[in-house]
Amino acid sequence: MMLDGCTPWPAETAAHYRRTGLWRGSDLGALPREWAAAYGSATALVSGDTRISYTELADRVDRRAAGFVREGVRPGDRIVLQLPNVPEFVEVAFALFRAGAKPVFSLTSHRSQEIRHLCELSGASGYVVPGVFRGFDHVALGRQIAAGLPALRTVFVMDAVEEAEGSDGGRVDVVPLARVDGDPQPLPANDPSDVAFFLLSGGTTALPKLIPRTHDDYAYQTRTVAELLSLDPASVYLAVLPVEFNFTWGCPGVVGTLASGGTVVLAPDPTADDCFALIERERVTLTSVVPTVARLWLEEREFSDRDLSSLEVLQIGGARLEPELAARIAPELGCRLQQVFGMAEGLLTMSRPGDDPHSVLHTQGRPVSEADEVRIVDEQGDPVPPGGVGELLTRGPYTLRGYYRAPEHNARAFTEDGFYRTGDLASITPEGRLVVEGRIKDVVIRGGDKIAAGEVEAHLLAVSGIAAAAVVPVPDAFLGERIYAFLVGRDDSAQEPPLTALKAALQQRGLADYKLPDRAEYVPRLPLTPLGKIDKKVLAAAAADPARSRDWARVRQDPQSPRRTAGATAPAATPTPVR
Repeated sequence: MMLDGCTPWPAETAAHYRRTGLWRGSDLGALPREWAAAYGSATALVSGDTRISYTELADRVDRRAAGFVREGVRPGDRIVLQLPNVPEFVEVAFALFRAGAKPVFSLTSHRSQEIRHLCELSGASGYVVPGVFRGFDHVALGRQIAAGLPALRTVFVMDAVEEAEGSDGGRVDVVPLARVDGDPQPLPANDPSDVAFFLLSGGTTALPKLIPRTHDDYAYQTRTVAELLSLDPASVYLAVLPVEFNFTWGCPGVVGTLASGGTVVLAPDPTADDCFALIERERVTLTSVVPTVARLWLEEREFSDRDLSSLEVLQIGGARLEPELAARIAPELGCRLQQVFGMAEGLLTMSRPGDDPHSVLHTQGRPVSEADEVRIVDEQGDPVPPGGVGELLTRGPYTLRGYYRAPEHNARAFTEDGFYRTGDLASITPEGRLVVEGRIKDVVIRGGDKIAAGEVEAHLLAVSGIAAAAVVPVPDAFLGERIYAFLVGRDDSAQEPPLTALKAALQQRGLADYKLPDRAEYVPRLPLTPLGKIDKKVLAAAAADPARSRDWARVRQDPQSPRRTAGATAPAATPTPVR
């Protein structure tokens, strides 16, 4: 039975998926024990010097599941899971599946604003954190958030912690993960049609929405992609990107590799030095990265003598891959490039081993499932002519039918017949390959992270002295795009803070570091469209070309002239870049 607040597939559609064998009644919580029966002493996970067999992984999952139950976790509980690329992430995720709880995957870079939102929206009763990670105290954050959220009862901590009363007044339990342990016990099986866990939307609104993924649909996704890549027990997958990404977790990622009897190697970070060493040592055959990481690896390759000959496939997705960069992968890294287009909401497209070189470099391949349905439509929702560019709509056996507890947004994001409006502009080649041309939504894709411009703008407007703000992407050779903020001061005498002070003010508000502006520019006014909206096309062009005229920023001196401004009106002035 589907969790309240979720939109199920229509009964007839679900029955069709089951009848045709796409959905096989899978229970994600039962998988580790099934894998242990099949692969036993083979290595499942590698992290640093730690090597965990399939049998050991299943035992750890069973004991942690019993431990969570002993700590009060009940079927249906939502638990925010915020751990880095460590074995504990895999163990905790599957233990929560086994206990019938619903993990909410969160980035370690998320801070107070995002975590509070996720806890409130999901109704989380628990929060799993690393402790102090890269200088940030997640336990203190958990205590702070729990003080205002009575539903949040427990903060589970990977590291050892002191039993000290925090800002929550001692109401929340802080439990070391080492204590989450118990003798395995029989636990009820999960309903395959129920939600297993939540992924996060890519940030096209101010804060992420929750994407419910069911046991059956996610098992189908990972199985299908693993088969497409012909994974087997000799496969070794390097988890480079955060493991909580859909790309890393299940495309085929961690889950698909383990289901095939292969080995998952967890990388602590995506640097070339660390990853090249792991590829050489563990004989990695497959990994997945964003274009930013691929570019950095290519730049470092000429200085590295590491043996990368085991690497067979490099998946690249998460942001647009320029053909010039794509063309360097095979000759310089010695492996096959697989372009991937996908979203946590569902649809995945990939290039195939037999694709011609032009298609591999210039398209994002074909949908991974024959049951994936794709439409390209114009602004009125009508199909565009073959080869035409329009919005990509999709539905299928692993694409959601609605975000969690978001009825108003769902009414806009889905058609009446259940197609998801992706917000991406795309076309389809005569051979059925997808070409992603751009996006409709107001986001910046920085190093693969999708950042809502509106969210950053809202925080900027809360900074003292700023009357108006507009955020646009600016092309960048390494990150793909950077965040460029145009700002209008409240008055002529307002002190314009340097970028460092501006970032500090935004950090103080709880904005994650990867969402901070890379550059800001003060202007007297912002350009507006005839409808009175900020003209971001003009701003994006100006941000991309520093020499471009800022005529739109100059306010006419004729007091009788009508002024169409955003923010405070100021005398004509030279825009001030903030460094």
